[in-house]
Amino acid sequence: TGKSMLAQFVHDRSARHDSDFVSVNMGAISETLFESEMFGHVRGAFTDAKKDRIGRFEMAESGTLFLDELANIPISQQAKLLRVLEENRFEKVGSSRTQVANVRIISATNADLNQLISNNQFRQDLYYRLNTIEITIPSLADRVEDILPLANAFLTKHAQKYQRDCPKIGDEATRSLKTYRWPGNVRELSHTMERALFTCRDKVITPNHLNQSTAKQNSEDT
Repeated sequence: TGKSMLAQFVHDRSARHDSDFVSVNMGAISETLFESEMFGHVRGAFTDAKKDRIGRFEMAESGTLFLDELANIPISQQAKLLRVLEENRFEKVGSSRTQVANVRIISATNADLNQLISNNQFRQDLYYRLNTIEITIPSLADRVEDILPLANAFLTKHAQKYQRDCPKIGDEATRSLKTYRWPGNVRELSHTMERALFTCRDKVITPNHLNQSTAKQNSEDT
């Protein structure tokens, strides 16, 4: 839906924009490496800790830390994240020195956190601590009016990146883009326009230049 893009947008227009924006996919961090990834570790903290390493909180110092796929944090590690959010302090794995964390947290999930709380899979106190301001981002299929402006923006971006002439999106392709359901949301739209840029040999993009799943679905719907 563009969660990471919105998080980057908030960062870029905030007082923290001169510091780093650090994004981390919580679903990609294993339970055993959670503390090391988030808080860092010192040399010798465990078998493979051959040198000091800074964690994501330290990387994002004075900036923004974006926690994507929040619901994937193991319940056993959620208390450790809650402590940092409440006290703004943490220790690296293997270190007794407490460090101060000065970061803005933006988190995102497509899961039903209230249901996870009911199932004892997500801490209620962590939810309340994170849920200061909540923004619901509709899926791309529910924002039909955004599809064409986004498609043109992605097309221009890719044309500049690859130093190619930028074709126009034809009327038939526009209809295809607007009627497709976009299960991959904004990321899928970006990839679709990138592909169209390479497959279009004329000045106008047609449905044939879009990805096959888009063309196939639209032909079935009609």
